[in-house]
Amino acid sequence: MICFDRLWKTMECKNISTYQLREQCGIDSKTVRRLKANENTETKTLDKICSFLGCNLEDIAQYIKE
Repeated sequence: MICFDRLWKTMECKNISTYQLREQCGIDSKTVRRLKANENTETKTLDKICSFLGCNLEDIAQYIKE
């Protein structure tokens, strides 16, 4: 399972809200809900988020063996 808990921690450290993520990064609220539920997300979305936050993929996502 891919877990996005690191995304929320990275955003908190950078003082970025989900509103800013949606508005400035260009992702919609449905995508934010999917990220919060650790559901499937397109790689282009992950690329946008990493670019916006200035971070690496491992800073926003983690593989957890079920």
